[in-house]
Amino acid sequence: MDTRDRPVCDGPAHPAAALALSCHPGPVSAVTVLVTALAAGSGPGFARWVVIAAAVLTGQLSVGWCNDALDARRDAEAGRTDKPLARGAVDPSTVWGAAFTSLALCVPLSLACGPLAGAVHLAGVLGAWLYNLGLKATVLSWLPYAVGFASLPFLVTLSMPGRPWPAWWAVTAGALLGVAAHLADVLPDIDADLEAGIRGLPQRWGAARTRLLLPVPLVAASAVLVLGPAGPAGGWVSVVLAGAVAAAAAGLARGGFGRKAALAATVAVAAVDVALLLVRGTAAA
Repeated sequence: MDTRDRPVCDGPAHPAAALALSCHPGPVSAVTVLVTALAAGSGPGFARWVVIAAAVLTGQLSVGWCNDALDARRDAEAGRTDKPLARGAVDPSTVWGAAFTSLALCVPLSLACGPLAGAVHLAGVLGAWLYNLGLKATVLSWLPYAVGFASLPFLVTLSMPGRPWPAWWAVTAGALLGVAAHLADVLPDIDADLEAGIRGLPQRWGAARTRLLLPVPLVAASAVLVLGPAGPAGGWVSVVLAGAVAAAAAGLARGGFGRKAALAATVAVAAVDVALLLVRGTAAA
């Protein structure tokens, strides 16, 4: 799924570098590395890991380039010098070409993981494109993120021998992480989005409420990852969950006094969730 990183890149840039920056390289890399790590933890099969990584990478690239191409005019009007398209460093047709090329590559790569695994992953990619194409301006703006992140455990487990279904807790945690990613992605731009007439769920809530609610789905994901898998969680996992709850509570308590408090708590809890997902992911099937 796409999230909007904001590198500082004023000044001229080579078209290839500008194109690379237009794909949102931070989120693209993070999601690809996370899913590849989950695949590696799920069992042997280097070729399977490579295909999964390629499928996720191409899907994420297509979504990122589509997002920037669609937002180019609005970003230019807002003076977004961190956006290569908005400052004319790359041609829109080039970005659209890259987006559709990546999407075309994503289809066979996803299906190479298995017909059902590929279909579920492609449904998540399609949801992300629908978000870019207009769903982000509706009250259902959170749904493509939830579906997209929830589809990733399916891609991993259904690519394994025997095509096992992912555990419910892996899918649920993925969906919750997707909702949190949506809130974190939109939060810095809520005021500008409202001026542009974009009224997704976070925009309707407003910046202050979104900031305070941001850690909630992350804490819920932590609880699911700790309590969902069968068998005893282990003392260290309980400690980690308690730490996640404490960090979120601290961020919520101080959210009214400083804008960065809730966001700092969110980063801390998100890091815990990623670590838990990697550890517990070995039992996701």
